[in-house]
Amino acid sequence: MEMGFIGLGGMGEPMARNLIKAGHTLKIYNRTHSRAEALVSHGATLAETAAAACTAGVVATMLADDAAVESVVFGEHGVLEGLPRGGVHISHSTISTNLSRRLVEAHRQREQMFMAAPVFGRPDAAQAARLIVVAAGPPGAVERCHTALEAIGRKLFVIGPDAPAANTVKLAGNFLIASMLETLGEAFALLRKSGVDPANFLEIMVGSFFQSPVYENYGKIIAEQRYEPAGFKLRLGLKDVRLIMAAADEAASPMPIASLIRDNMISGVAQGLGDLDWSAVARVAALKSGLKT
Repeated sequence: MEMGFIGLGGMGEPMARNLIKAGHTLKIYNRTHSRAEALVSHGATLAETAAAACTAGVVATMLADDAAVESVVFGEHGVLEGLPRGGVHISHSTISTNLSRRLVEAHRQREQMFMAAPVFGRPDAAQAARLIVVAAGPPGAVERCHTALEAIGRKLFVIGPDAPAANTVKLAGNFLIASMLETLGEAFALLRKSGVDPANFLEIMVGSFFQSPVYENYGKIIAEQRYEPAGFKLRLGLKDVRLIMAAADEAASPMPIASLIRDNMISGVAQGLGDLDWSAVARVAALKSGLKT
């Protein structure tokens, strides 16, 4: 399939690379052109604007936040302008449910289709095409783009025609991960203050009660205090927790634990930890316990 891909950061670049490996023909755009040029040697075509990346009728975006998506979609020479009638915009970004609804309506007014397909996984999973993809949107758009969605991940879940529902699933999933990071941080701080090696505790837990690669991988990062290089920065984690709380506010669904995590992430950013991995929220728990990092 011929398609465009916009946003070639730590997640977008390997996703685009895997689409090319799977046989898709890509026209790529990135605000920093140097990041896009590396894929040209692999067969991609470089677009000068976001609109120019949309000419094939299908375009995927993988951008950092709501502001970046709004700029690329609604801005001059943006996706809305370049996508032809009947075209499909696939958003892989973690964005607010409010923006997702706006995108549905904006594309509908131009007789285009919008599909939310956020992904679970860190950059290493993106490189290995092992992401979990959660898609929602018009059935025709999902069917048309099915092979592209499968090419970037190990499992695809299609949850229905309402695109914002996929964004809600992504935010709820990130809330569970953030909660895990907070509780691991608190538990490890207790262990360290009690003279117990967190690595031993982790081996017991993931070998018995919490048999999950998420617990194992993040648990090792926190036990080893290995927060660099960041797979997902703490400041972006804070962004996601704020989106979670906004969605909860819209739904009148209290999330007091999310409030706690947000405050601890704000503390982390205030202490200069914002560019570390978001699991560094565990360092906030350690500092509160009087531990040296």
